[in-house]
Amino acid sequence: MITMPARKPRRSAAATRRAPLLLDRAAASRRLADDTYDVLVVGGGITGAYAALDAASRGLRTALIEKDDFASGTSSKSSKMVHGGLRYIEQGNVNLVRHSLLERHRFRQNAPHLVHRLPFLFPVLEKEGVFDARLAKGFEGLLWTYDLVGGWRIGKLHQRLTVPEVLAQAPTLRAENLKGGLLYFDARTDDARLVLTVARTAAALGATVLNGVRADGLLMSGGRVAGAKVTADGDTFEIRAHAVVNATGVWTDELDAQADAGHAPQVRPAKGVHIVVPWDKVRINCTVTVPIPGRARRATCTRWGNTVVLGTTDEDYQGSPDDVHCTRQEMEFLLEGANTAFEGKLTPDDVVGSIGGLRPLVGGKEGATLDMRRDHHITIGRTGMVTVTGGKLTTSRHMGELVIDKVMTVLGRSARSRTARLPLLGGAGYDAEAVAASGGLAAHLGERYGTEARFVGDLVQQDPTLAEPVVPGLPYTRAEVVYAARAEMARSVDDVLSRRTRARLFARDASAGAAQAVGELLGAELGFSQAQIERSVADYLSSVRHERSILLEGAAA
Repeated sequence: MITMPARKPRRSAAATRRAPLLLDRAAASRRLADDTYDVLVVGGGITGAYAALDAASRGLRTALIEKDDFASGTSSKSSKMVHGGLRYIEQGNVNLVRHSLLERHRFRQNAPHLVHRLPFLFPVLEKEGVFDARLAKGFEGLLWTYDLVGGWRIGKLHQRLTVPEVLAQAPTLRAENLKGGLLYFDARTDDARLVLTVARTAAALGATVLNGVRADGLLMSGGRVAGAKVTADGDTFEIRAHAVVNATGVWTDELDAQADAGHAPQVRPAKGVHIVVPWDKVRINCTVTVPIPGRARRATCTRWGNTVVLGTTDEDYQGSPDDVHCTRQEMEFLLEGANTAFEGKLTPDDVVGSIGGLRPLVGGKEGATLDMRRDHHITIGRTGMVTVTGGKLTTSRHMGELVIDKVMTVLGRSARSRTARLPLLGGAGYDAEAVAASGGLAAHLGERYGTEARFVGDLVQQDPTLAEPVVPGLPYTRAEVVYAARAEMARSVDDVLSRRTRARLFARDASAGAAQAVGELLGAELGFSQAQIERSVADYLSSVRHERSILLEGAAA
């Protein structure tokens, strides 16, 4: 049996549980149809999930619905950084950086199993770098500001590195123009698992959470929003609520228009893309920031296990928000940036996975999205619906708190937020050093489930074949597929391979080979017919083919 080292847990309603929290779809659907809620949150990304958690923590009767899967939109396709944002200091938005760094600290306290410290390296080059030695002194001033306004909370200050120290972190960096480097510290997370954990923590505190629920329209009473008409699992019903939150990200304007026919669109989508290549092609041990030739932009290269994730963000996007992928052109300029900075030669054949996502920026249509501010916007519309837009993953907890402050205004009630010091499921009592030292399967599960890893370990204890990997070469086990079906509301092969695990991102083609096995495991747990299993497998394979065609064949999105 896999056991997790533990220390004395912090007091919390979401503290270490004696039994797994099993989420029952049928029971959740019945509650949604039968009950009347204080607040209905529409949108199961990180902002909606944290709004639901904040509401539940204040004692509100809370419902959270998502039309597809938790984090299936922007929140599983982010840069996966929990950070203050050096760029925002450059833009003069020091208050956002200060607040983001405080929220980063809270994430590391409340979800230590999911948010991990990560070093960031800026090489200083004589020419053709992000900046040269002349500019490095000024940039170090930014790093001092970063440290002073909250970066220090991570336990390390920025450092100047010599050329050998830089090459120890990134041995394949081209050394001919290298003059040294600057190293500072931020954090990263598996964004999809973070969202899921926030939603499950809300459920542990009494919220009704359900994915696969499409809001077809809003209910109105006396000119005020009073819930939503929804479709879930083929059934149509009404969810009644005294307050409704629109946390649908890039789809925000669509729902706002249902609440107010005179609504003027506010959201300006900005596209970000990432590609994944094998680690042995780049061999870095941190995140390295490199320039993209011919563009006033930077790309980040981050080690993630046996892979490296290369990405950049913030290009205007005009297409469908329901079909966003990295294109061949975007892949090629990321490869070009990496090949300029590192020795060796990355080609499209080296790309094992990719993602494209949209950030819901709020503002005018003029100017580059790169220069737009990342502050959130929370409003109460004329029909009483609370809408939240903008912001960033790092500040999602505080956004959720402010959203529910507005909800309390709508309800005419008062209660203080409790989420600043509320551990997420698996976080209370988690000892990161002990888990890392344990190695093997225990360490892998610990860094994904925290103290709840023992529930997945129990499945392996009962059936040792569940310790086998789902996808060859990746650490995810068959037990995690079973647990995803029982406790994490996974409904499809895509839910498992794209978000409950990240197999699709880190090994797209290999994950396709595992689709049938995942479908069979899900079918056994959820009572699917063979036709349902085959449909889920076929849908996943079709989606992977579509993604690959856009990336490698240059097909139109």
